[in-house]
Amino acid sequence: MKKVIYPGTFDPITNGHHDIIKRSSILFDELIIAITNDNNKNVMFSISKRTEMVEKIIKGLDNIKVEQFNGLLMNYAESK
Repeated sequence: MKKVIYPGTFDPITNGHHDIIKRSSILFDELIIAITNDNNKNVMFSISKRTEMVEKIIKGLDNIKVEQFNGLLMNYAESK
């Protein structure tokens, strides 16, 4: 099984992000969109709102999960 993580703040999610998500969902068995709550960035939207926006654009793509994470991406990736 090929699993991949697409990390980012997605603040806001763009057409470019959406294109990468669609292409990746074809190439991999499972795609995890990992939304970070990085406190070092000034974000426009809360992590809840960003998660909601991402979930809205992935409707119909069954092999995608949307998750939130804090801390280092390396630690998050190891947990998956």
